[in-house]
Amino acid sequence: MKRFLILVLCCALCAAILSCGKKQKKEPKQEGAPAPGDIVEIISGDGRFSTLAAVIDVAGLAGTLKGEGPFTVFAPIDSAFAKLPPGAAESLLQEVPTLKNILLYHVVPGKLMAADLDKIPTAATLLGEPVSIMPMPGGMPMIGDAAVVIADIPAKNGVIHAIDKVLLPPEKPAE
Repeated sequence: MKRFLILVLCCALCAAILSCGKKQKKEPKQEGAPAPGDIVEIISGDGRFSTLAAVIDVAGLAGTLKGEGPFTVFAPIDSAFAKLPPGAAESLLQEVPTLKNILLYHVVPGKLMAADLDKIPTAATLLGEPVSIMPMPGGMPMIGDAAVVIADIPAKNGVIHAIDKVLLPPEKPAE
């Protein structure tokens, strides 16, 4: 089972690396259009998030993110996972509780659109740790040290903002 998960993540990482050179199309914003599915369905059906979709399954968070919500998800695009240090992704597959905590740090309860993010300095994540938010003049906000590359992707149980880096929660001091 572990070998299969490592193979899946490696394939997703390879696909992400190969797609890095491709120009990303920005989806036009559709005001008033019904959301096509829940957060997991949107992430799973969008080729820009294939690695995230795989690790959501490994971490056992699909049920949570299919829930009523609403949720705001800061979703790392595939190329964001390629920026992790060598071996980090494979290591996380071995440490599912750590992987789950990292993913929970990408989710905020409530529906925060890009315009809302420009008005708040931090947001409490499902991990219980706040993530910093910095508005950028004339551009998309920074979430921690990640840039929002596509904002306001609608889902029926919240909103997704694509980011260019995997967010890592602050380290807890050793007890």
